[in-house]
Amino acid sequence: MSEQELKQLTELKARDREVRAHEAAHQAVGGQYAGAMSFTYQRGPDGAQYAVGGEVSIDLSPVQGDPQGTIEKMRIVRAAAMAPAEPSGQDRAVAAQAMQIMLQAQSELAAETGTSSRAASDAYREVSAMGESDQSGDENRATSFEPVSA
Repeated sequence: MSEQELKQLTELKARDREVRAHEAAHQAVGGQYAGAMSFTYQRGPDGAQYAVGGEVSIDLSPVQGDPQGTIEKMRIVRAAAMAPAEPSGQDRAVAAQAMQIMLQAQSELAAETGTSSRAASDAYREVSAMGESDQSGDENRATSFEPVSA
């Protein structure tokens, strides 16, 4: 192999490790709400396939009839989205969406109990702080499963 091919191979191997670690972090933290990892590959100069991108779907649907369950689920979903050392723009968008769903569930819970919820206002502040996150065009899907990508 030429020096250029060896350099490319080193870069592909490093990217492969990074992508796999990133997606594994999503999956490990997301637990039952995370789907299987899927990868996009590039063939290296040695003929082997190296992961250069990936995603893990995550269930963003609320728990029907259970605002407290929705809050707990969205905490896990948000943590899963932000689990990698360097969350992507799509990761941040999914985390923000989970926070919005959590805020709505906290409002429902407050309405059910007839009290003002300090947790709802805390969540609102947290959602507001995330408003400047990078968002990709994939956020408007009809499905409740959103990819969390490298």
